[in-house]
Amino acid sequence: MKSNRQKIILEYPAIFEPAIEGGYNVSFPAFHGCVTFGKTFEQAQEKAEEVLGLWLEELASAKERIPVSNQRLIIADIRVSMPAKTKIYETHNG
Repeated sequence: MKSNRQKIILEYPAIFEPAIEGGYNVSFPAFHGCVTFGKTFEQAQEKAEEVLGLWLEELASAKERIPVSNQRLIIADIRVSMPAKTKIYETHNG
């Protein structure tokens, strides 16, 4: 008997943030705790696909619901006015 294992493609927003030590931290807003890191942007993308796949496989094997994402992120810089004497520290190399 032949097994017909069809695949579906799921897509979720990922956030790539430059890491202080170099490379990129990656997180998925739809899955709190689903994170990874890559030394280059390309490596971060590959690792993001891998960790997301593992995360979803774990949800499926635990018979938990896998959400369908139609979420599109909008990320924007927001300006705020602060007193001139406020000490500012650089938090990343981005």
